[in-house]
Amino acid sequence: MQVLVMAGGRGTRLGPYTATFPKPLVPIGDMPILELLLRQFKAAGVTEVILAVNHLHHLLRAFFGEGERLGMKISYSLEDSPLGTAGPIGLVRDQLQETFFVSNGDLLTTLDFATMLAAHRTAGADATIASFRREMKSEFGVLETDAEMHMTGYLEKPVQTHLVSMGLYVLQRDAVVPLVTPGERLDMPDLMRALVAGGRRVLCHAPECFWLDIGRPDDYAQAQALFDTDRGRFLPDGA
Repeated sequence: MQVLVMAGGRGTRLGPYTATFPKPLVPIGDMPILELLLRQFKAAGVTEVILAVNHLHHLLRAFFGEGERLGMKISYSLEDSPLGTAGPIGLVRDQLQETFFVSNGDLLTTLDFATMLAAHRTAGADATIASFRREMKSEFGVLETDAEMHMTGYLEKPVQTHLVSMGLYVLQRDAVVPLVTPGERLDMPDLMRALVAGGRRVLCHAPECFWLDIGRPDDYAQAQALFDTDRGRFLPDGA
């Protein structure tokens, strides 16, 4: 099994940590967030990794090499310019297996990747999006009105639940490759919309799990604290 990891972003929201490190090398406990993610993928049966790299890519190459330390085969795809969250698929289209994972390189999650893959195959999906139910609390009181602007309700700082993408996908090569032009920028939302518009089956996989995007300093601090207090929750047995 194979994963294409998006590891080329600058991580500007996480500055100043990413001034000298690419975001996937930012440490969680005693290892980079990307190493933790790759160990989880290995436990799910993934043996081949393609890292789509750009910013400070030489540091990623120096740290991970060809994957010997992790018992995985790691290769690299260098973007001359940022291609978005789906565009890098076009650069490696000839290397992709029939079914493959695509993942951001900065996820902290307890999602069972093997179960997600099984759900994808059982559903006969062309794409499966790892999904998370996230509560979002309004900072303000929300007014409800009728067509004449008479108030019909007043909700004090309501909480809404949204299904959000975790930045992790299972894709079928034959479904997505025709929609991706090598060297052209493309983001995942646009690719998923194009699949649906073309009559393809896109599954949202939303199990109970933990997920955190470490894009901001506050989220990074939370990730550090969680990993320090419950390391075994995130690391596969023996990792």
